Amino acid sequence: MKANQYLIDFYNNYDEDSRLEQKHGTVEFLTTMRYIQRYLKFGNRVLEIGAGTGRYSHALARQGYAVDAIELIEHNIEVFRRNTLPHENISIIQGNALNLSAFPDNQYDITLLLGPLYHLYTKEDKRQAIREAVRVTRQGGIIFAAYVISDGCLLDEGFHRNNINVAEYIKNGLLDAETFAAKSEPKDLFELVRKEDIDDLMSIFSTTRLHYIAADGCSLLMREAIDAMDSETFQLYLKYHFAICEREDLLGVTSHAVDIFKK
Repeated sequence: MKANQYLIDFYNNYDEDSRLEQKHGTVEFLTTMRYIQRYLKFGNRVLEIGAGTGRYSHALARQGYAVDAIELIEHNIEVFRRNTLPHENISIIQGNALNLSAFPDNQYDITLLLGPLYHLYTKEDKRQAIREAVRVTRQGGIIFAAYVISDGCLLDEGFHRNNINVAEYIKNGLLDAETFAAKSEPKDLFELVRKEDIDDLMSIFSTTRLHYIAADGCSLLMREAIDAMDSETFQLYLKYHFAICEREDLLGVTSHAVDIFKK
């Protein structure tokens, strides 16, 4: 089965909108949006690469920004279009993060790469996706690149929920027996990395890192507790999370991370 077919089969049966709407899921969305809003200026143009069903694209378009999007999965594009409101200045085409030839150089003020790196399994492909994102971003523009982090997923899905048989993963070579570093293949759907992998990936680019954030921190590990919080407690939890999401001693304890850098 081709890598793309694994993704098509997964997203045809997965409700991405609901993932980011559950209380614990909103932590990732609200954190990422908080940093996007920090750099957005009136009149900015935004490109979202791998837009999924458009949660971020629509949120930004509804704030009055011009948004272009590209998405690989046809099912996601159909949902994206259904969710588009008449007043949104937004467009979407089908395509691949590895080839953004439909978009010119130096075009966008904000470029979002919030999904494709989850599903690229070689350093060459990941660097090609980043290279294309950098190319279409204007000088001084900001790029947001998201990753799935192995330790947060191992703590949550492995040791907490037993959805991952850790011993079997070690036996099958998917986890290193000493370091617990993960190895992923297309059939596993998600590429699991650590910050040192991201640092190595970015080492060839002449970009400036502005922030590296633990986008959801312990929120998946604590999902039942967070979903049970009343509104006041949840707002306090968000305030706490925002205060610690760049702390170096906590960056590995997250399921998703966002690397934010300037061209």
